[in-house]
Amino acid sequence: MRHFKKGRNFSRTSSHRFALLRNLSIAIIRYGVIRTTIHKAKEVRGFFERLVTKSKIDSVQTRRFLFSKLMNKEAVDQLYRVVVPRFLKRPGGYLKVLKIKERIGDCASMALVGFVDRL
Repeated sequence: MRHFKKGRNFSRTSSHRFALLRNLSIAIIRYGVIRTTIHKAKEVRGFFERLVTKSKIDSVQTRRFLFSKLMNKEAVDQLYRVVVPRFLKRPGGYLKVLKIKERIGDCASMALVGFVDRL
């Protein structure tokens, strides 16, 4: 039984999975919209939305927390300068996942992940 087995593991170790979510989150901050598989898109949505909600409070503690999750100072700065001011009044739901056509090589179902106000 799968009691308390939350999330997808993508057949990766926990450190590899966390690195995947970190890299996808940094790409969303940097580019605004990314293209990835639908399962990765759904998984990164929850991870990233927790970070945006946490970053609404600008303090040294939250900046350190975000840096520990993203490990990229430029991404944390851009998150505070560009992303958070757009969503201060929004209570949640910062990312949108749009299904697109399948990838040609292996027929994996693909999706666009981006901010709600950009897609």
